[in-house]
Amino acid sequence: MKREEKQVIIDHLTEQIKAYKHVYISDISAIDAAATQELRKVCFEGDIKMIQVKNTLLKVALDGLEADYTEIYSVLKGSSAIMLSEVGNAPAKLIKEFRKSHDKPVLKAAFVEECCYVGDNQLDALVSIKSKEELLGDIVLLLQSPMQKLISALESGKNTIGGVLKTLEDRA
Repeated sequence: MKREEKQVIIDHLTEQIKAYKHVYISDISAIDAAATQELRKVCFEGDIKMIQVKNTLLKVALDGLEADYTEIYSVLKGSSAIMLSEVGNAPAKLIKEFRKSHDKPVLKAAFVEECCYVGDNQLDALVSIKSKEELLGDIVLLLQSPMQKLISALESGKNTIGGVLKTLEDRA
């Protein structure tokens, strides 16, 4: 492959990684063609972009980005495929679900919510990660709960106070 061709691939990879917030690197070697096709279909349905990459080209592409991916470099060996997603835990859930019927893909590393996760043992942690939007929703819900209780108490108190005033008025 010529240097110009490599540079085009690197530029394309860089743009793809910039376009998505979360990057998963997995090993899909030794998966037969039918299972690979099934994996690609599941990725497409889950709005996850899967790209088979050469490790050296991926490393150069990651070097060209602002984020620090150096922890991931140690896993760039053998066959690698990257999974790109807007939702942080979507590829982890996909991998976990797909492995119920297949041995692979094996998670090599992930860059999710600006943190690096290295090794397949991190899969359960990645599945349980909440996105920033989900966390903000939880915070709003927690903030709304005391306000709703206060409003409810004031509403019920209004009737009580009204009843007391009515009783006092009747006595006078």
